[in-house]
Amino acid sequence: MHHANHYYGHSHVLARYCGLDDRDPPRIHGYLQHGWNIGDGMAPDHEFVPGVPLFLWSERTRRRAWSLGRRQTYVVGAPWAYLLAMEPDGPQRREGTIWYPFHGWEGQRVVGDHGRLIDEIRSVEAGPVTVCLYWQEYRSTRVRQHYERAGFRVVCHGYRGGRWRDLDPGFLHRQLAELRGHRRVASNRLCSAIYYGILAGCEPAVYGDPMQLAGEAPVWGGQPRIRRQWAQLHGPRIDRDVARELAVTELGADRLLPPVELRRLLRWPEPGADAAGPANGAARDGAAFEQATPPVAAGERPGMGVAR
Repeated sequence: MHHANHYYGHSHVLARYCGLDDRDPPRIHGYLQHGWNIGDGMAPDHEFVPGVPLFLWSERTRRRAWSLGRRQTYVVGAPWAYLLAMEPDGPQRREGTIWYPFHGWEGQRVVGDHGRLIDEIRSVEAGPVTVCLYWQEYRSTRVRQHYERAGFRVVCHGYRGGRWRDLDPGFLHRQLAELRGHRRVASNRLCSAIYYGILAGCEPAVYGDPMQLAGEAPVWGGQPRIRRQWAQLHGPRIDRDVARELAVTELGADRLLPPVELRRLLRWPEPGADAAGPANGAARDGAAFEQATPPVAAGERPGMGVAR
């Protein structure tokens, strides 16, 4: 099991949906997309074993992956969409905006002017603002205090995990609770959090200094392409119907598989059956992935014909 399959508790969400023990998910026999991107769905810095299946969020992503030479590609929908299917929204009060500043990651830190971004947020948002920082920025007193001193509530959803350490199965659950408590979701870049917020019922916004990663390269066209291709999702006020349609498409919320089909595709056992082994033991030990072809042909779903 590739360690990225555990990011943000994705494998745990899918295990629960499939009726399995979400405390110890079975191995996923393939690579699961862990964030929205404009390429083949996989992180460009990860090495992949040729012939191992890719489990992607959307048909758009599958088509891009195919054009880049990826063949064993399967649309399963984003784990976030499965979580929302299991946690239907109820009546609750929504107030203010949750704001996600563009963040770095363990290999690159973000470079930008937080003070300038705060000024832009204040000029747009009329209600209370919650700023959600990635764990790296949250642990930086300097960065965190920029937003605290501005009078914003500052939170962190947790760790994404990595190399089978610091796993956080509750990450998406905390994110969902925060999003459902806010009327708006905003960021200075179009990202997974914006799509998640749209699907969770928030009014979206993308504005402000997009900042940069240290040494950032414009992979697959970078920010200029994103602003061209998804222009409808940029600005302080966005058409909610258009945003909802795009979020459903990009997250594959209209392509969710029934539990029995998802288990079969991931080569997971039936509920109550003995799992083949520990959730991440094979990957932790550096064992090679099994490369057997899954039971569904690329680009097809049983009973559905060729994917759209």
